[in-house]
Amino acid sequence: MGKGFFQVPTAVNEPIKTYAPGTSEREEVLLTYKDMFNTKMEVPLYIGSEEIKTGDTATMHPPHDHKHNLGIYHTAKKKHITQAISTALEARSAWANLEWEQRAAIFLKAADLIAGPYRARINAATMIGQSKTIFQAEIDAACELIDFLRFNVEYMAQIYEEQPESSEGVWNRLEYRPLEGFVYAITPFNFTAIAGNLPSSAALMGNTVIWKPSDSQVYSAQVVMEVFKEAGVPDGVINMVMGDPEMITDTILASPDFAGIHFTGSTNVFKGIWSKIGQNIHTYKTYPRIVGETGGKDFIVAHPSAVAKQVATAITRGAFEFQGQKCSAASRGYIPKSMWPAVKNFIIEDLNSFKMGSPEDMTNFITAVIHEGSFDKLAGFIDQAKKDKDAEIIVGGNYDKSKGYFIEPTVILTTNPKYTTMETELFGPVMTIYIYEDKKWEETLKLVDETSIYGLTGAILSTDRYAAAQATKALQNAAGNFYINDKCTGAVVGQQPFGGARASGTNDKAGSKLNLLRWISPRVIKETFVPATNYRYPFMGE
Repeated sequence: MGKGFFQVPTAVNEPIKTYAPGTSEREEVLLTYKDMFNTKMEVPLYIGSEEIKTGDTATMHPPHDHKHNLGIYHTAKKKHITQAISTALEARSAWANLEWEQRAAIFLKAADLIAGPYRARINAATMIGQSKTIFQAEIDAACELIDFLRFNVEYMAQIYEEQPESSEGVWNRLEYRPLEGFVYAITPFNFTAIAGNLPSSAALMGNTVIWKPSDSQVYSAQVVMEVFKEAGVPDGVINMVMGDPEMITDTILASPDFAGIHFTGSTNVFKGIWSKIGQNIHTYKTYPRIVGETGGKDFIVAHPSAVAKQVATAITRGAFEFQGQKCSAASRGYIPKSMWPAVKNFIIEDLNSFKMGSPEDMTNFITAVIHEGSFDKLAGFIDQAKKDKDAEIIVGGNYDKSKGYFIEPTVILTTNPKYTTMETELFGPVMTIYIYEDKKWEETLKLVDETSIYGLTGAILSTDRYAAAQATKALQNAAGNFYINDKCTGAVVGQQPFGGARASGTNDKAGSKLNLLRWISPRVIKETFVPATNYRYPFMGE
């Protein structure tokens, strides 16, 4: 029972450490990296209070050194998923009825654990398992996850404070109940922060969760679970399972108590899940909440008034940080003919200066793509571009998987605005550029809007304010996160809530209270202090 109206600590974005040579954080993360790299990890299923080792295992390997064995993780059979469902439902009553400030305290503690004693460990795990440079790991696994945890608590408090008006003799109250059932969270390989946020945001609002991390992110997911455990997340509130994704998903979606899905991943997988939910709709006790952030084919458009060096930097950072493996990464560019020679020279100069290799060497800007499947797909598109008459590789184009899955950052120049790599999501370090006639600015904006099925991120660079305003209006449906004079990546929790529409998802904006609203089922309570004793109304008088 609550005993006060509590104010939560004001959320502020976690400062990003530099990891510059000579800093203590650099030394600590390198020592942690070395220790973790040389210590085999065993990841069990986490179901309630049990850490289940099924004996059916898969190995984990760094993408930049794929012959090195990091350890194993255990995979679930159908009986384990059924057990996870029962466990989540059993845990729901106590968790849903726990005072909200107690739930808040757990996740605020998780944030402080990541900011302090777990920072080097979660960053090192992300560097090793996902081949992120220290800067990419820091802004993701540390800062963004900390921000999600702290800002979500603040957003929860803001939601609870929103109450209806009351009239004379009546007290109206709005109660924000968790969903009736359990939530299924499916998280991707590319952001440790997303892996932590998707289950914890639903849990914060009083739901219990079954979480399936990506097979390629289990290594750092283990560290996230360690944090949740130490922070005091009760047994059964967040259950982590790995294994055959189709079996896990089908088992969960067949449960009458399935209440919602929190998803980040591919568009086709999400559409398949949505279809299965539709097929099972008569099974469910409630209409499930379907929240998903999926693919992108994100753009950078330069107006003739733009500054060439700024355009080139937006491309080299926006397209190639973390090897282009961000939903928001730039992968198609539109450059005016008059500006192209200068932009081309700057891009080539930048890419030729990139160092590529292990994230342990902090002079490297580029590391490996996530696995062999991704490598082979990207190599195939690069090889095809070398053959096609309407495409030309102007820089990059090489690849090597003998030690790690290394794809050289590659820029394709095309004369066809609907060329394959202008339309298809590649999820790798490949950028395709189309040159337009300066006078065809308006036509180019229409082309940008109509080329892709996606609508996630995009950027316009211009020193002409009329042109910037024109692009903002013309491209209003092409990107849920739109940038003026910046690259199209780097959304910050609390500053740029993230998500897009079209084939990019349901646009429920992670990093805002809009997302948390999806994990509650409001109930209005009207209390009348002096009830009526006569059914007659005044209009009924003689």
